[in-house]
Amino acid sequence: MWSGGLTQNLADNHVNVVSMSVFVAVLCLCIVIGHLLEENRWVNESITAILIGCLTGTIILLWSKGTNSHIVRFNEELFFIYLLPPIIFNAGFLVKKKQFFRNFITIMLFGVVGVFISSAIIAAGIGTIFSSTDTVCTLQVLNQDETPLLYSIVFGEGVVNDATSVVLFNAVRELDISKLDVWAAVYVFGDFLYLFLASTVLGVATGLLTAYAFKSLYFGRHSTDREIALMVLMAYLSYMLAELLQLSGILTVFFCGIVMSHYAWYNVTENSRITTRHIFATMSFIAETFIFLYVGMDSIDIEKWKMSKTSFKTSVGICCTLIFLILLGRAAFVFPLSALSNYMNRRAERTPITFKHQIVIWWAGLMRGAVSIALAFSQFTFSGITWNPVHATMVTSTVIVVLFTTLVFGFLTKPLINVLLPHHAMENNHHQDPDSHNDELKVPLRNFEESSSTNFSRAESLSMLIERPVYTIHFYWRKFDNAYMRPIFGGPCR
Repeated sequence: MWSGGLTQNLADNHVNVVSMSVFVAVLCLCIVIGHLLEENRWVNESITAILIGCLTGTIILLWSKGTNSHIVRFNEELFFIYLLPPIIFNAGFLVKKKQFFRNFITIMLFGVVGVFISSAIIAAGIGTIFSSTDTVCTLQVLNQDETPLLYSIVFGEGVVNDATSVVLFNAVRELDISKLDVWAAVYVFGDFLYLFLASTVLGVATGLLTAYAFKSLYFGRHSTDREIALMVLMAYLSYMLAELLQLSGILTVFFCGIVMSHYAWYNVTENSRITTRHIFATMSFIAETFIFLYVGMDSIDIEKWKMSKTSFKTSVGICCTLIFLILLGRAAFVFPLSALSNYMNRRAERTPITFKHQIVIWWAGLMRGAVSIALAFSQFTFSGITWNPVHATMVTSTVIVVLFTTLVFGFLTKPLINVLLPHHAMENNHHQDPDSHNDELKVPLRNFEESSSTNFSRAESLSMLIERPVYTIHFYWRKFDNAYMRPIFGGPCR
């Protein structure tokens, strides 16, 4: 019996090894084809991976005579524990901090308030699944040197939006549906606020601890490998600690990335700086490609389509309704909140968000991606499998919405932006430092164009503090950072 069990285990392991080998080979194919299509802005890595996934799933389906379409079986834990952390950490580590914090209020309006509005329109728990955006297609077309304001808002909202969607999704999932009232809404908001703040504090604390360790111990004098290993492991540890404490790992690891790039990055050797930057970007790229490749294969999953027991007409109706609600929910907050942002910054020397910009921002958030898939699988499947027809319908509908929005809206992104924002239409260069692109990573959180003395003089009056809160807060933060934070945790004073 023992021999038979061992033989069975070896056979299972062999099958798993073969499956992973084939999947890795397909991943390599995605990278090669993506490289060949690099100059084609109509097709990005996400679309390429989805199409290759669909083709691969079809081949497997035919090979297995209609019994299977996957190389590997999706597991929501695989996504949340292994694939999501490098994607979010890289976003925080390489975020254009100067533009991000300059437009922080606008980004938070879109990324936080917008998710609440969109979720309410689409409908509660389902709304949180379909409120998570994927701005990859738009960001690949936008030029951050020509449109720094627009690029910063789209990128920043995309990251904050994903974090908010996950946090809100967890808060709504724990809600007792039988006791829905005003206090329930207050509870959800309070729970969301607690998770948001506590997760942020944990991420900042982990980043500061890492920076202090690098500064005081100087690992690089013996081996840069230790520096790189510690930075990667501490980033992952911050995510796991957040999950262990039932906080939002996605928020924690994002702010951990920001803090590490602001302090810890200056305390390592030049070789470690270059290496870590590419390691984080590479891990994020592989994780994203993995997810979209699986989405393509999952769209051919016959088992889910049979289990949903929904007619073609009903499926089309559900998907069309969801897409319409996504369009409506997005418009319900982008245009009003853009007007509010322009009003709040009316006295600041910042380019307003024009109507054309608002259309691009609205369009950028219509595409749904990896987070929506992960939330749907987490809620409606167990290890990628569901035996409930209603749950199967929700999963297949999510897959269709992700495919449709990514492929159709993604293909139309470039012509739309070319019409609205011609290549020669530059944002006012008065709002951009000439060396900001080259020095962004070397000088995180640099001062705005205005001199410190100008900021200080404007902050002296209470009225200017109210009218220009971002500039004023940044001035005092910079003074505190130079006087106390950088001497302890590292980085040059600016």
